Amino acid sequence: MPIDQEKMQPWQWPEEEWRRRVYRVRAGRRLRPRAWKDGARFAVALAFDSDHETNELRDGAKSVNRLAWGQYGNRVGVPRILSMLERHGVPASFYVPAVSALLYPDEQRTIVKAGHEIGVHGWIHELNSGLALPDERDLIRRSLDALEGITGVRPTGYRSPSGDFSPNTLQLLRELGFAYDSSMAADDDCYELMMDGEPTGLVELPFDWVRDDAVYFLMHRFQGLRPYTPPSDVFDIFRRELEGAHAEGGLFELTMHPHVITNRSRLWIVEEIIKHARTLPGGVWFARHDEIARFALEHTGTEAE
Repeated sequence: MPIDQEKMQPWQWPEEEWRRRVYRVRAGRRLRPRAWKDGARFAVALAFDSDHETNELRDGAKSVNRLAWGQYGNRVGVPRILSMLERHGVPASFYVPAVSALLYPDEQRTIVKAGHEIGVHGWIHELNSGLALPDERDLIRRSLDALEGITGVRPTGYRSPSGDFSPNTLQLLRELGFAYDSSMAADDDCYELMMDGEPTGLVELPFDWVRDDAVYFLMHRFQGLRPYTPPSDVFDIFRRELEGAHAEGGLFELTMHPHVITNRSRLWIVEEIIKHARTLPGGVWFARHDEIARFALEHTGTEAE
């Protein structure tokens, strides 16, 4: 008689069960080229998650104040980011929930016209790790269609809302034709995603909470969530991560949010990171996430590392 693993405590699982869960989604071979484009020593990939109002909408839209904070991301945040990127000649990737795109279609068109990438970031910033397979498939497919309909470009990259996977997410990304994901954190450098012990051909361009502005700057009036790290200290953390990527000849990926990073006391962090990267010897390649993923896959040997 089959055992219902969901009714068991983890310490009661047989070995095959905890191994099955561990190996459902796993890091495979590391994809770190010997040199980046044009011989650059290291690569920098800037990402902006345009959540806007969707975090509050997902939670029931109970706070008009937090909806206004989301609007700041469109009204102030994205224009400041685009101006900064243009000023420094740097491309970036924007991960956009479909509802954000439907609220602000002109924003998405402006982003694409400026040469940046738009990737899927869920429908309404839903917690996908709790979704049933049909619901998750429907939301990802609808998000793809909505972003393509607005921008004329079908996204090839996915970042899960809140940086999580359900047991079915990787299966769906393969089914729906994605080229890469940027939700996991099993490495500092790109790697090939494995599913049930088999290579998938999908590239993981990892993010990490230590390189995410939300960890240091988010605030919620009715929870114990308060900014606790001064901008100068956040810059120091990001700078050290950047210099570590340079030393290893690897990837520096930085994740930010338009409604979080673009306050007048914070956006300087990103500008200083860009300027500092360009002072490091050997050269830097600033690129969109889709460009990084493609280059890493095409310029890394097939041997396991």
